Amino acid sequence: MSEQPAEGATPNLSLQHDVDKLRQDIASLKDSLARVAFGATAQAADAVRGAGQTATEQMGATASGLLDTGSDLAASAKDQALTLASQLESATRRNPLGAIGGALLVGIVLGMMSRGR
Repeated sequence: MSEQPAEGATPNLSLQHDVDKLRQDIASLKDSLARVAFGATAQAADAVRGAGQTATEQMGATASGLLDTGSDLAASAKDQALTLASQLESATRRNPLGAIGGALLVGIVLGMMSRGR
């Protein structure tokens, strides 16, 4: 690993050589750590991006499902209201006096309720 200085070199040169080699090793280690950190950061960013995209897709699907359900409920309520109106109209045509009596009864009940206040 460590290169030996030439024989006969002074101890200061040997020490200087070791320090230079240590600096090179530290610089190499620093570069390696930077590459690893950059790779981990990129992976984390990809994971967060993927999770955000998945969440967005799920929220979109949920919103679409809610919209469809709301639309179906509104259509069903409209159909029921039309059916009720049709049935009331049919009953009124078959029995006009019953319809007048029902309206009179509803009026009396509402009048009694408002009078009690």
